[in-house]
Amino acid sequence: MSTIDSITLSVLAGRMEQIADEMDATLFRAAFNPIIAEAHDASHGLYHAQSGGTLVQGKSGLPIFVGVMSFAVQAVIEKAAKDGDLADGDIFIFNDAHIGGTHLSDMRLVRPYFRNGKLFCYLASVGHWHDVGGAVPGNYNPAATDVFQEAFVLPPVRLARAGVVNQDIIDILLRNTRLPQSAMGDLNGQLGALDLGQRRMDELLDEYGDGTISAALDALGDRAETLMRSELSSLPDGTWEARDFLDNDGIVDEPLAINVKLSIKGDRMVLDFTGSAPQCAGPVNIALPTTVATAYVAVKHIFPLLPANAGVMRPIEVIVPEDSVLSAEFPAPTGGYTETILRMIDVIFSTFAQAVPDRIVANAYGTINALSIAGKRSNGQPWVMFSFYGGGHGASIESDGLNHGNAPISTATIPPMEILEAAYPVMFRTWALRPDSAGPGRRRGGLGAVYEIEVLEENGAEAFLFGERGRFAPKGIAEGQEAAMNVFSYENDGAWSHPPLSSKMRGILLKQGEAVRLETPGGGGYGPVEARDTSAIALDVARDLISAEQADMTYGSGWRGVAL
Repeated sequence: MSTIDSITLSVLAGRMEQIADEMDATLFRAAFNPIIAEAHDASHGLYHAQSGGTLVQGKSGLPIFVGVMSFAVQAVIEKAAKDGDLADGDIFIFNDAHIGGTHLSDMRLVRPYFRNGKLFCYLASVGHWHDVGGAVPGNYNPAATDVFQEAFVLPPVRLARAGVVNQDIIDILLRNTRLPQSAMGDLNGQLGALDLGQRRMDELLDEYGDGTISAALDALGDRAETLMRSELSSLPDGTWEARDFLDNDGIVDEPLAINVKLSIKGDRMVLDFTGSAPQCAGPVNIALPTTVATAYVAVKHIFPLLPANAGVMRPIEVIVPEDSVLSAEFPAPTGGYTETILRMIDVIFSTFAQAVPDRIVANAYGTINALSIAGKRSNGQPWVMFSFYGGGHGASIESDGLNHGNAPISTATIPPMEILEAAYPVMFRTWALRPDSAGPGRRRGGLGAVYEIEVLEENGAEAFLFGERGRFAPKGIAEGQEAAMNVFSYENDGAWSHPPLSSKMRGILLKQGEAVRLETPGGGGYGPVEARDTSAIALDVARDLISAEQADMTYGSGWRGVAL
């Protein structure tokens, strides 16, 4: 095997990251669906030929896909070994969440990359399709009790064999969606991204040689492991534990515990999720690949300078009990995986906050508030507006939390109001910050948001919400306080109502002119409230971020009369 010097390694790392970044950009520009095109709910990367481990991932894709896509590639490796006929030009496609992680809306394409007739690595693409069948348009069904009520399930199958596309597979895909044009556009975008990745890899290997690139990929994994061990060695040894809750599973109105015990000893770390709730009836279960990937995302937040590859996880053991909500077995529903992994990140942050509070931010708002509004236009054509919504991020030792940010599981962006209004028969009556929603502290959390969405279509519409944090508020750290909780309401005949299960509901019938309203949580505070600077309080009041009454109640009246 070729050896490689540090300068060449750095150059090649940048080149390979650029390949994944270009694949991301290709799909973002080509996709028909705003969740990919605008929100960037997709990812691309290079994966190890034998293990499926992540080698390189694009910087614009979702971090959660770094870990889960390695499981997706492993599933393809296993299928190819069983079938015994892997060929150059094969492309596999599937959405089975219990094999590849996340949920059925995320369509995965995996392509082996051959070099001189020998398998060199895998290229992979994943994107959140707008609709893949099931009982609820947009597929976030809060009342699902198995995966078949969420969407159609596609195991790993060959979309293309030796470069020849199997039209039968495409026909099946398009027959199982309410929006076939959107699905076809997204599929073509993902195929285009894989084609580009193939060309760029050819160019890279032509320039540097197969041996040099292979050595670089091995070295990048080893370097990531070394850096992770160094980071862990700098932390105090010890064991810390934290617990938080999901509101309910959408079926049974009882809270579900997410528990983690963090242990650090030398250059190794254990995250033990024993004590978490058992597998549940509703769709907040997640499969084991998703749990492992979420642990990686949390670690990457805490150690942001670490590279994005599988070497980071070598010194980390993740323990997940069987029959847990974090290790659900097929056909348990997993559509609301986003809510569960957000709570996982919260509890991991809470354990690290006990060990090294100066490196951790308080809990973010903790729910993507997956909201679907769907119906038929006057010409009979179906429409589905699915989107996710922002909230406040947690405060840190350095600063107040970010107002109205996106969830910390991703680098996705919230689709702009103008894009949504242009694409669907809706109008946003309100899109604004939510005063008094931030968790108080020496540094306050970020503010949540208020969205009020009116239906314009004369045929009306049906709404579906899958959210969280309606009963358990985002927590502060280092004596910082909790933020405001999630509030959802909907309008019928001039009266406003709330879901019986607080944060989840399906089948909300809306007439033309009626609306739904989301008031999203803020982020938790950092440090004791008595330590907050009075001028910062006065400025927040002047900017209407906090009411004078709330400021007096939380911080006292010492801010009054402070000159700005």
